[in-house]
Amino acid sequence: MKFKKPNFIADNTEDAKNTLKTIKKKYQLFSLSEADIIVVLGGDGFMLDILKKHQNLNLPFYGINQGTVGFLMNQKQDINLLNKLNEAEETVIHPLKMYAKKLDGTIEHYLAVNEISILRSGSQAAKLKIIVDDLVRLEELVCDGALVSTPAGSTAYNYSAHGPILPIDSNILALTAMAAFRPRRWRGALIPSKAKIEFLIKEPHKRPVSAYADSKEVKNINSVKILCENNICYKLLFDKGHGLQERILREQFF
Repeated sequence: MKFKKPNFIADNTEDAKNTLKTIKKKYQLFSLSEADIIVVLGGDGFMLDILKKHQNLNLPFYGINQGTVGFLMNQKQDINLLNKLNEAEETVIHPLKMYAKKLDGTIEHYLAVNEISILRSGSQAAKLKIIVDDLVRLEELVCDGALVSTPAGSTAYNYSAHGPILPIDSNILALTAMAAFRPRRWRGALIPSKAKIEFLIKEPHKRPVSAYADSKEVKNINSVKILCENNICYKLLFDKGHGLQERILREQFF
């Protein structure tokens, strides 16, 4: 497919706004209803927000890094942008969906591209029961928190918590503990992406816990259910030779 009608969405930073001004002088900008591709100017966090906001358009996304790490983005280069878009490699990723049940009984649900994390929000460690496909796999994990990461997010928070880096096409989720106290030094598990993962919070009033879908927080939770949303597809474009699979492989030898 040849991309001819790009739409550009810029973060509210000086770098992103200045880049957009330069682009407007060289290229025609199309509305979202006309566009055949969305070019995102910003950092990884901004890209995550835009993916979720515009997922129903079923368009590919090409990011230009105007942030810091930019793992989901491409590096800014002063060459023909349309050529770059049409030579780019596509990677399809699927988000996780979080159902967070609060202490008052209400349930909030959000999508996460990178990870869903459960973190203590008080001075005491969290106590979590872990259930996979309706079977109790760990009766009690005493920790600062735990997270479930997608392959795309495995080099982010998950990796900082000493979780494994996952190949982008592995159909595996990483379940990683943060500062596990009991079981001592428990590092987590690899779970099939089709599995249903649940965290039950023990003593939630005494040991308050928050859940996060990427950066979206739900406070005072009682339980969290996590499923992979394979019916939602995010199409990310990367410069030739610098695709997400190559980036993830390179991280393991850094």
